[in-house]
Amino acid sequence: MSAAWRTEFGHIAIALVPAWLAGLWLGWTGWLLAAALAGLLIWHLLRLYRLEQWLAEGGARALPNIGVSGDLANDITRLRRGDRKRKQKLTALLGRFRESAAAMPDAVVIIGAYGEIEWFNDAATRLLGLRSRQDIGRRLTYLVRHPAFTGYLAAGEYNEPVEFPSPVSEQLFLSVRAVPYGKNQRLVAIRDVTRMHRLEVIRRDFVANVSHELRTPLTVITGYLETFSDDEQVRASARTARTVQQMEEQADRMRRLVEELLMLSRLETTPATVDDTRAVAVASLVNDIEAEARVLGRAQGHIIQSQSDASVWLKGNAKELYSAFLNLVSNAIRYSPAGGDIILRWHADSEGAYFVVVDHGIGIEPQHVPRITERFYRVDKDRSRTSGGTGLGLAIVKHVLQRHGARLRVESQPGKGSVFTCVFPPTRIEQRPATSRAVGV
Repeated sequence: MSAAWRTEFGHIAIALVPAWLAGLWLGWTGWLLAAALAGLLIWHLLRLYRLEQWLAEGGARALPNIGVSGDLANDITRLRRGDRKRKQKLTALLGRFRESAAAMPDAVVIIGAYGEIEWFNDAATRLLGLRSRQDIGRRLTYLVRHPAFTGYLAAGEYNEPVEFPSPVSEQLFLSVRAVPYGKNQRLVAIRDVTRMHRLEVIRRDFVANVSHELRTPLTVITGYLETFSDDEQVRASARTARTVQQMEEQADRMRRLVEELLMLSRLETTPATVDDTRAVAVASLVNDIEAEARVLGRAQGHIIQSQSDASVWLKGNAKELYSAFLNLVSNAIRYSPAGGDIILRWHADSEGAYFVVVDHGIGIEPQHVPRITERFYRVDKDRSRTSGGTGLGLAIVKHVLQRHGARLRVESQPGKGSVFTCVFPPTRIEQRPATSRAVGV
């Protein structure tokens, strides 16, 4: 027990004990005790009044001697001082954060639960055209209305950044990424990627132009090789015939490489999403792909099977989907041992539609999985080149899926095989009777 409380109990005893003794002597015990208690109450009220006056003055002068109430006031004062110091530290820290954010070359915007702007730095004015006084409290999507940006914020999936032209100038190209934090708040970071975008455009144009230019000489070379292969003198020499055959194989590989480069260039330069008004009978595509896969895998004795739900249709581009699915199946054939099973599945549920390719091939090491959709990235370079792969198949798959709002999911175990799944959003699914007419490729 503190000294203040002992003193307080002493005061009570000094007031009540004499009153009780006097009451016993005079016979007025109740009256005298009541009078003593009333005096104690008035005394405490006066001390509380002095404490209230001291608090009203802000604690500027010394605290009067008011017993336990004074100790409580001292404790409150210490807490207030501690809170004041913590508040000052937080204010200083917030000030340093804002100074650092203001000095950043990248734009930073903090938005609330409804997308309203709470704060932004100077770079946001330069890149997005935001104005400090007028735009605080307004929704960011009212001021930056590009569909790619508004769709990105509305989707709520911020794993990958999205790019779009700046509302200030179409010459500026921006990359945005949002990070949720706090209570329904989001930090939106915007970076100027104009230089990278220009370099990417130059690269795409270069690849497209070179690919177009290669088609003519390749056609000429292929024509000469066909002439040589039909020549009787060439056929008479096994060595020469083998040489011409190898040249034809490499010319064919070059032709496929050029075709895939041109297709990849077209996918990259056309609008980011495909027209989703036409429904594709994916089950019919799977049947065609299965037939082609049987031809591709005949030499190695691969067993191709398919399971498709004919009632599940998909809104999209039939030719692009066919190309993406065939690339996945071709990879499964290329990396499966002779006689291996390859299973194709097409089905849907409440969360989306799925095209699945299952193989029992060599599998993929975990460190390679994140990079397999990069252009010319090869897990096994020697095997890929020997089997005739171009290194562009999965890059094409990735772009086709992105254009359909889909994603590629890869599960693989080295030595056991892989499962490639194309996951399409439920908004692209259309249920039709199995006898409906399909959109052809």
